[in-house]
Amino acid sequence: MDRPVEQLVDEILVMDCQSGSARAMEMLVSRWQKRLWKYAYNLTGDTEAAWDITQESWLGIIKSIRKLNDPARFRSWAYRIVTNKVNDWIKKKRGAKKVGLDEIASRQHNEKKDIGLKGLLEKLDIRKRMVLNLYHFEQLSVPEISVVLKIPKGTVKSRLYNARNELKELWLKHVE
Repeated sequence: MDRPVEQLVDEILVMDCQSGSARAMEMLVSRWQKRLWKYAYNLTGDTEAAWDITQESWLGIIKSIRKLNDPARFRSWAYRIVTNKVNDWIKKKRGAKKVGLDEIASRQHNEKKDIGLKGLLEKLDIRKRMVLNLYHFEQLSVPEISVVLKIPKGTVKSRLYNARNELKELWLKHVE
């Protein structure tokens, strides 16, 4: 048994939710709300959008939790739902304003005087930001990220490598 206690607690809560326990759902939301919001915020850079995305994600989680066959996969399943909602938000924002992702990131960057790491991350392509966030901040493994983003493990590794290199280049330009 090499699964962390936290994962076991989540699995039990998921099974209780699947049995209809409202209390278990409250506990699951309490345990995951902040993490899912932070992930959405890191990808959008927009506080209100992150809250909306998180709430929409919880509606999807609550509606579909009984269909989750393996409670051990809750973490990657929840992140996949949030990722899909972020992608929907990006498409909607791009369609509403006819603005590209680079311009959105550039506007977010220009609104902030102190660029820091967050500002540099916002300059990356959204796909690279997703991989970096999931791997470094959310601490998902390569196979879990593969499930979340619905891409092969090799693509995850490639995006991680490219994102790190691009971030390094941005950092070096920033400090010069």
